[in-house]
Amino acid sequence: MTGKQKKRDELPAELTWDLTPLYSSDAAWEQAFQVFAGREEKVLVLKGRLGSSAENLAAAFRWSDEIEREVSKLYVYAHLRSDEDTTNTRYMGMQDRVRSRMVQVGAALAWIEPEIMAIDEATIERFRHEDVMAPYRWALTLVLRKKPHTLSESEERLLSMAAEPLGTPAKTFSLLNNADLRFPEISDEQGQPVELTHGNYIKFLENRDRSVRQHAFLTLYETYGRVKNTLASLLDGNVKKHVFHARVRRHGSALQAALFDDHIDQQVYDNLIATVHDYLPDFYRYVDLRCRMLGLDKPDMFDMYVPIVPEVHFEVEYEEACRWVTEALRPLGDEYGAVVRRVFTERWIDVLECRGKRSGAYSSGCYDSKPYILLNYQGTLDHVFTLAHEMGHSLHSYFSDEAQPHIYAQYSIVAAEVASTTNEALLHHYLMEKFTDPHRKAYLLNHLCDGFKGTVFRQTMFAEFEKMIHDKAEHGIPLTPDELSESYYQLNSRYYGPAVDAHRHIALEWARIPHFYYNFYVYKYATGFAAAQALAAGILDGSSENVDRYLSFLRAGGSRFPLDILAQAGVDLRDSQPVRAALEIFRQTVAELGAALGA
Repeated sequence: MTGKQKKRDELPAELTWDLTPLYSSDAAWEQAFQVFAGREEKVLVLKGRLGSSAENLAAAFRWSDEIEREVSKLYVYAHLRSDEDTTNTRYMGMQDRVRSRMVQVGAALAWIEPEIMAIDEATIERFRHEDVMAPYRWALTLVLRKKPHTLSESEERLLSMAAEPLGTPAKTFSLLNNADLRFPEISDEQGQPVELTHGNYIKFLENRDRSVRQHAFLTLYETYGRVKNTLASLLDGNVKKHVFHARVRRHGSALQAALFDDHIDQQVYDNLIATVHDYLPDFYRYVDLRCRMLGLDKPDMFDMYVPIVPEVHFEVEYEEACRWVTEALRPLGDEYGAVVRRVFTERWIDVLECRGKRSGAYSSGCYDSKPYILLNYQGTLDHVFTLAHEMGHSLHSYFSDEAQPHIYAQYSIVAAEVASTTNEALLHHYLMEKFTDPHRKAYLLNHLCDGFKGTVFRQTMFAEFEKMIHDKAEHGIPLTPDELSESYYQLNSRYYGPAVDAHRHIALEWARIPHFYYNFYVYKYATGFAAAQALAAGILDGSSENVDRYLSFLRAGGSRFPLDILAQAGVDLRDSQPVRAALEIFRQTVAELGAALGA
């Protein structure tokens, strides 16, 4: 963390991703975009004829799938280029143009699903069993189960046309948060000025100097506080969009609508929250341990990230992080390891933070691209785990794309977060074996506790907040800045317990969480983390059968419902047992950490 952020053209090329396999240049993208114009016209000749033959029905699925595949490639290139520098209006415009075309195509083809649903049941069953429909039988099942929630052709067309304007809150939040919002310079522990950024904020919170942590915390939230009315309006608009879609499609609630596509009962969501509530006393014990080891009478929220093993400080160069992750994933076998090496050598990763670059980290791509990884690598142990996490996503995409046709290659996020956090669990095991120094082992136990804190307890708190604000919107309660902040502060107090004297600024944390725009996404982190503990244990026991089952899970893509795929891999999330088993690991880890620290 030194000085000003670099500009994009100041980064080493080998630490940026290579997007030329997608399109050799922006000009090549432009040419492909022009060629894509009117692609939907060939599907329109089938309108009114889907019920006349299985061949026509199969053609509708095949041609729609081809269109989706082509537009996905166009969109991925534009969004990756835009995320390199969110202030670049050229790529922003390219992304908007693809979004507009996607809306146009969606509106033009909105008749397909209503027409399929209008075919009488006997005819559909006869078509289903004809050979020409063999590749599309699962896709047909997915369409037909939406029948109670599908509108007339004209209404579906209107909803498709409304998709772009209804996406404005999320788009505007992203631009404000990544491009327009700038944080002031603050002083590091040597008194040197450093620009505060999304990427280095957590590194400041890991600083052993409490005044540095506090200054970063206050500076960040004071910046958000200056635009809290705008941010509340954006979040309110996004929540109302979810509520609108749920009501229009005759779902019982926005939450039930969000769970529908993955065929997940709300009980899974509610059980997660209830189970985590049961283990909050164990979390309080961990918070109390942090308090005692840091010598604080009352810890604050900016004390939740600093490691409590003072003798250890991890600074991990990126090349070393790559070696650690490669070695940690060896138990997954030679085939998996060969792809990991390709990720590093073929420039699938955009590594470093730079001015205007999208914050955070992700894996993104399409069927016809590499599964690219965006990082903002800062050299902390957390960022090494982020690399392993995103590697899990990218290799999930790689194996799914390799094994499945395009129509079934896209897997559910419920399954995705299992693949990513399994890699984190394998990395933790590797590092515990690698280091013999008791202080480093204690540090890693602390890190695992913090993993549970961030991925199970914190994400479940986010999930409860998300459910709460949607409930409020559904009952007509305005989501004002004060309403959001007070609700968030009270929930934060419940989760962190009486030992924490939380500064009121934490009430504004809702304002900076992009996942609140993702429609009930965050609970999947917690369930995925829980499932990963069990799967990683099976992989590490040396059983080739467990590794094969895990790779089969990665290859399954979206060919079945996600909970069915996971159950076949050995974890059934329809039961609260996997979450309870994971939280028992947390309880044990807290005890081991306390013993290691003599506390």
